[in-house]
Amino acid sequence: MNASDGANDGFDWRSLLPALSRRDFMEGAIIAIAFLLYFWVRGAVIDRPEAAYWHARDVIDLQRSLGFFWEDDLNNWVADRKSWAQLMNVAYFYLHFPLIIVFGIWLYFYRRRQYTFVRDSFLASGAIALVVYWLYPVAPPRELPALAAQFDAAAPTYILGFFDTMKAYLGYAYDTQSTRAFVNPYAAMPSLHFGWDLLLGIAIIAAFRRKALAWLAVAIGVGLPLLQIFAITTTANHYLIDAVAGGIVAIAGLGGALALRRWGYPWLVGQIRRLPWPSARRLLLGDAA
Repeated sequence: MNASDGANDGFDWRSLLPALSRRDFMEGAIIAIAFLLYFWVRGAVIDRPEAAYWHARDVIDLQRSLGFFWEDDLNNWVADRKSWAQLMNVAYFYLHFPLIIVFGIWLYFYRRRQYTFVRDSFLASGAIALVVYWLYPVAPPRELPALAAQFDAAAPTYILGFFDTMKAYLGYAYDTQSTRAFVNPYAAMPSLHFGWDLLLGIAIIAAFRRKALAWLAVAIGVGLPLLQIFAITTTANHYLIDAVAGGIVAIAGLGGALALRRWGYPWLVGQIRRLPWPSARRLLLGDAA
């Protein structure tokens, strides 16, 4: 019996290859680059806790001057009500990135044209947020008591009582060894939890427009970002003004995706078609080359 006969007796992994297209590999590369950029920015701000603390104080002072610093009261209210705290924890954790991934995969296979626009909206808004995180790191409310002990002996009492509901009730802590490498602890401003849930809600509504379940899509699309406002504040992960900034960044991401569709991609395709290497043109454009 030769090697080829043995391969026929079991599962041939090569049978999976036809299912992976050029587009699939390109999507993987785009996501990988986005994550590399995130980790680069994270590394650039992780050692700036004092700046992040005082920037957070600036955010709180601004909200107090505008009359809507309610985060401490919201967090204190939910801290003593475990069932409500767990509901907000679940909304913050599971109704964000996991839901985005699942919906993104569904869009990729069943709404390919819409997927590209939604993907570009997320990536553009994420790129804008990364620049802000790098230029202006802001500590979330849950970090303030510990940071105040290091950098602000005269810290006011309204920043010393924040309670990390996710660590206490969900058993998930951002500062543990298993999660520390993947989390930017000073990325409160803007809140992509709100901004990306806003984009997700818009995408859900658009995907089911003129369908039988359009009414349900509208309810989910509107409810997700609204629920996230309560989740990010009651769990002491963001300030209200972070949500405002997150919404602005999300809208800017939509604008960036629209610009790519109208001008960016046509220009890029034109440049690729001018490449002197036919194999490169076929790799990047496929049949459109």
